[in-house]
Amino acid sequence: MEELTYRGKKREGRHRDTWDPFQLNPIGAEKETKRRCFQLCQYLVAVIVGLAVLTSAVVAKGSLLVLSTMSSPTSMRSPKEKQFYMLMLVFCLVCPNVLVFLKSLWRCAFKSFVHPNMKTMSFICAIECLVSLGTSVLVLVVMPQFDVLTNLFISGGVCIVTAILQIVYKLQRDTWKILFPICSLILTVAGYCLLGVDYYVRVSSYVDRQSPNCYIYIGIGIFSSLLISLCWWENPLQATNRMQGKLSELEGFRDFVFVISSILRIIVIGAVYLFYHVLIEKSITWSDFNLHNDDWELLQIGLVLFFLQAFCSAACHWFGVVACKIHAVRMGFALPVCCTGPAVLLLGLILFLTQAQELNGAQHGNITEFCESLAYLSTKNTTPVVLLEITRSICRTSLNSYYMQWPFSMLALEGVCMWSGFVTCTYYVWKIKVQRIERTSQLFVRRLYESAFIDLSLLLNTKMKVPRAKNQDSQDDIQNCVIYLCATMWHETYDEMLKILTSMFRLDRYRGDPKEEHKDCFNFECHIYVDDAFMTEKDTEKRLVNSYVTDLIHVVIEVYRVFTNKEPDEVSISETPYGGRLMFIMPEGNMLYVHLKDKECIRNKKRWSQIMYMYYLLGWKGYIVKNPQKITRQNNPGRDSMISMYGEIYRLPQYDNDYKRRFISDDNTYILALDGDTDFQPKAVILLVDRLRMYQNVGAACGRIHPTGMGPMVWYQKFEYAVGHWLQKTAEHVFGSVLCSPGCFSLFRGSALMDDNVLKRYTTTATRASEYVQYDQGEDRWLCTLLLQQGWRVEYNAASDAYTNSPEEFKEFYNQRRRWGPSTLANTLDLLHSGAETVKRNSSISRLYIFYQMFTVGSSILGPASVTLMIAGAFQFVFKLSGTLSIVIASIPPVFYIIICFMAKPNAQITIAAIMSVLYAFLMTASLFSIIGDMVIQGTFLTPTGLFLVSMAIMYAVTAILHPEEWGMIIYGLMYFICIPSGYLLLTIYSLVNMHIVSWGTRESNKGEGEVKKNQNLLCDKNCRLCCWDMKIQVTQETEHLMLRQITGQTAEQAPPLLITNQAAAEMKHQAKVDLTKAVKAEEPPTYKLSEKAEKGNDAASSSSDNSVKKRSISQSLSDEDDDSMNADLEELPVKDWVQPVKEEFLKKLTYANMKRNLQEQIRYTLRNKNEDDVCEELVLMLTDTLNQELSGVGPEDVLSESQLEELEYTLEEHARRILKTSHVEKLHKRVTSAIKKTLTAPQVEKLDEGEQDFWNKLLERYLTPIKDSKAHLEEVTRELKSLRNKAVFLYFIINVLWVVATFFLQAIGNDVISIKIPKYFPNGTESPDVLKVEPLSLMFLLSFAILLFIQFLAMLYHRVYTLIHVVSYRSTEKDYKQRDDVEDDDYELTLDNHSANGLVITSDDL
Repeated sequence: MEELTYRGKKREGRHRDTWDPFQLNPIGAEKETKRRCFQLCQYLVAVIVGLAVLTSAVVAKGSLLVLSTMSSPTSMRSPKEKQFYMLMLVFCLVCPNVLVFLKSLWRCAFKSFVHPNMKTMSFICAIECLVSLGTSVLVLVVMPQFDVLTNLFISGGVCIVTAILQIVYKLQRDTWKILFPICSLILTVAGYCLLGVDYYVRVSSYVDRQSPNCYIYIGIGIFSSLLISLCWWENPLQATNRMQGKLSELEGFRDFVFVISSILRIIVIGAVYLFYHVLIEKSITWSDFNLHNDDWELLQIGLVLFFLQAFCSAACHWFGVVACKIHAVRMGFALPVCCTGPAVLLLGLILFLTQAQELNGAQHGNITEFCESLAYLSTKNTTPVVLLEITRSICRTSLNSYYMQWPFSMLALEGVCMWSGFVTCTYYVWKIKVQRIERTSQLFVRRLYESAFIDLSLLLNTKMKVPRAKNQDSQDDIQNCVIYLCATMWHETYDEMLKILTSMFRLDRYRGDPKEEHKDCFNFECHIYVDDAFMTEKDTEKRLVNSYVTDLIHVVIEVYRVFTNKEPDEVSISETPYGGRLMFIMPEGNMLYVHLKDKECIRNKKRWSQIMYMYYLLGWKGYIVKNPQKITRQNNPGRDSMISMYGEIYRLPQYDNDYKRRFISDDNTYILALDGDTDFQPKAVILLVDRLRMYQNVGAACGRIHPTGMGPMVWYQKFEYAVGHWLQKTAEHVFGSVLCSPGCFSLFRGSALMDDNVLKRYTTTATRASEYVQYDQGEDRWLCTLLLQQGWRVEYNAASDAYTNSPEEFKEFYNQRRRWGPSTLANTLDLLHSGAETVKRNSSISRLYIFYQMFTVGSSILGPASVTLMIAGAFQFVFKLSGTLSIVIASIPPVFYIIICFMAKPNAQITIAAIMSVLYAFLMTASLFSIIGDMVIQGTFLTPTGLFLVSMAIMYAVTAILHPEEWGMIIYGLMYFICIPSGYLLLTIYSLVNMHIVSWGTRESNKGEGEVKKNQNLLCDKNCRLCCWDMKIQVTQETEHLMLRQITGQTAEQAPPLLITNQAAAEMKHQAKVDLTKAVKAEEPPTYKLSEKAEKGNDAASSSSDNSVKKRSISQSLSDEDDDSMNADLEELPVKDWVQPVKEEFLKKLTYANMKRNLQEQIRYTLRNKNEDDVCEELVLMLTDTLNQELSGVGPEDVLSESQLEELEYTLEEHARRILKTSHVEKLHKRVTSAIKKTLTAPQVEKLDEGEQDFWNKLLERYLTPIKDSKAHLEEVTRELKSLRNKAVFLYFIINVLWVVATFFLQAIGNDVISIKIPKYFPNGTESPDVLKVEPLSLMFLLSFAILLFIQFLAMLYHRVYTLIHVVSYRSTEKDYKQRDDVEDDDYELTLDNHSANGLVITSDDL
């Protein structure tokens, strides 16, 4: 209700000024706010992950301590049990090495392999062997000799080398922080000293008959800890500039090094185990490894402890990585890991104190009596083995001393010192800042974790410094990037244009003022490329913009009003060699360009628009930023600035982003490809940017595309898109690389597009039949194929949502898929054909992935036959026909439709397909219920068909539940099921048979080519020749009346301009240009001023002055113009016919109603954050009152004349000056004056600078000249396309017929002869006497399809987890929309970012 009231008040305010106060309010125009549920979920996920880290670390550490205790020589277990538990300890040490070996071997075999440097690899392998030696000696030799508490504490000493290196290299940013590693070293040494003193007291006090040889094990333990601490030598060194060459070299072949080092580590562990326990202790009896039935308890305890330790250590490592990625470093990572040791101690003490009372047979007097009585419990089966051994181990400490028990405090103090030592050594972990979805290799130095010391391993392995670029928040932050939003339009409707413009303005609001830093570190520009933007007026032969462009202009103005409550501040109109360009400044100061393509000047359609903007943004702008001296400054000082209400930026001159891009590499230059009807949120763009920013080998990333619209066809596509993204795209992302990044919403890396054989090859003009199919029918997929073949990876981000209109009509849907189907197959076959070379170049594509794609292609080729057999099964179920007869009947409709497609026209084919689709839908519905009924009759669903149907339903339901924001898509699954014959049989036939048709098939509208309404009041329309110029003069009825009123001294309210155009200017490149302005002034009345075309700075706002002498630009600075500037202002620019009508669309800004609203908003924004609210409101009231008085005789929708504007500007400035002087705030005069000038600024006509003009001419000549094929060439191409069509149809037909015929003969032979017999089970688990007989081919295909879906389902689960991580990490850093608190100087100066100087300040006087 509050929102309704608020909108009503705003509407009432508008209604006071105009009779048309109504406006659109597109969905999503309101400011995005952080939803509290997301914040709660974020904290909840962080807490859950933190608890998972703590729990898994405690279980892993506790399991290792229990195994060590139970394998101790002093354990009360039998020798057979001890050697079995010791073997489990060995397995615990070997397990992480096996995991790393498998992962590294996979990467070397299927990803990338780099030949190693033998010297570096030998060095790394030597260190790994020493570390493995220390770990195995400490765990297998030393720890079994000590009690459980000592084993818990002694592991803290593994940080000693890291602390020493921190002290030596002084890695601390603050000098005083060197105290942390110094304290760590002191505390660790003190802990070792206390360990020695504690055991000296035990030996002296004869605690538990402690033997003196314990000192040897203490020494070995300290030495082993030193060897283990070498494991993290790389961490301190990578934080310095030392050995950077070796470390960088190591990154290239680290996988191969891990393969070799893992094997060496396993060998060392086995050698230590055999050497000590076989040769020295001789405690291994090989026959005891033959376990018998009575050893079940031993096997159970040992294996449970092993699996707990192995699984929980791996889980702890993974959850630790997740905690860092979701920005929960302190709460979810550092705190739980640091608390692991105390938590294990606390848990052990609780178990000891609570469970010791329940030990049957134990004496519960003093501690010594209790410990003595434990020896008699070893043979009693009622005593828990684990609890008994832990309790017995605690009794080996000084608590069991007959003389004095206070030395136990030294053991406790030892634990405190060791724990404090490793916490102070890893203090930096609490301060690290990570990016969203930080790469694991940037979080941790080593891929390998030490399972025996999982808590210490995680902290010591965390990188001390992650190298990143600087920004305002920290020294280790993300790289700045620039994003070019490029939308291609092709006959979009008004509502579709509204979506894309609203999305762009949302991103503008999210980014804010481009002069300010943003937490996501990006800048952007918006470019819209309108295909087929012009039409020829039939009567006058003028080339004007069509109705699509008019709609687009209206949409821009409307969206600007919604976001700012005012008109666009300033608009620039430019003629270009390809047509025209409109330039806007969005509310926050970011740029919006609309490129109008004339198909008579440049090639139309999407691929050529993409080539156009790629060459412009990457080629031309990239050349400009690499050669700053080439940046041309405009000569017109009145247009040197384009000033926005929000941001007040200077364009200087329109190259603001170009200056910033000088310091941004091509790797961080991105192009966001969009369709003209795409709707997206800023979050979706940032999530895609994260993928490219984190992974340098990612050349493109796409989001989740949601089809929008209404009707059955849209319902079908909703589920089709959902399944395609849920399963197929996630599988491609996980197992290899996405094959197609759709052009409606995809982010491309600039350096990837600029790579060899990508953009250059993308400009290839199709000349052969196969090229027409591959290049022009699916340009997005072909571009991705080129990227993949060059070694780039394409990724999919499921959290990046975009919405686009989908075909609502059956005909439009079939025509769209008629393009997509053959193009998809052609590009996939091209990739498979170059598979061997692609595997070598692309680390993301493996041979297994190529095989996976071959399998999917084979499945799609066999799709028609599979659907035909499914229809045959439906006939068999519903009509109780025999198998052979049902196959024959089911094959008749496809053959009939193939004949129809070869004989009938496309529209007739689609009509027949629609009728057949309805009939097939009825049959599929009957088949579904027949299958369910058959399962009821059989009494079981454990048949191949029933099991497949049930499992598919369960899998899709689970998949939908795992996508909570999309679970409703499952409802459309029934529609998808009954339309399978239409989508996979009829559509395949239609697309193949009509492959020779290469037209677009959708949006083929001629709306823009309609005849423009002829001016009925035309008094004079003559062509004349003056010197060497062809002139066209038009005089309208209103103009005549205007002259009469001017003669009588009356003021005209409205009159259209005199259109005086130069039709032959484009054809007269070598003829001299003649300035007719002075001659016209001398010979004609002011109203009849003649010019070739409208002047560059023509700010005329009414028909009485639209063609008068160019007025001084309102937006220029306050300094007086010199003679040269005035001469430059008076120079005239020839303009084409389309410019003036476009300009008139923006003149509505100068109506009374709009000016009043604009002035109020400009004043309020200009004086923001100046603590002069009273003065601001007074100015608004007084200037509004002045405006009302001055324009009391003007209608609310009338456009003011130039003279009225000049008089109004003078009056408003005078009133403002008086108000400011009265309020004693003259310092705000320049700001208020600027706001007034911006309010009265009219649209401007500009021309391109010579460099850019030359670029466009050369680009058009080289790549984008309109294609004009000869009739003979078109006939040849048509013949080749039909030949290609015939070959493809024949190949498809033969393959599918062979499959159907094979199944037919198997049915004819009979199930009794050739069949696979499957036992039949009822739901209660009992076996039926009957068996199910299934033909081999059907079962094989069914199993293959089920395996494929299961693999995709597993990939989806994996992808879901990492999508959740990314979403949570984004929500933790999401921008909060708060009122800006920027402070600008009172002199209204502009500071340019200059990275080579400390500050270049340009004032308005300089301009």
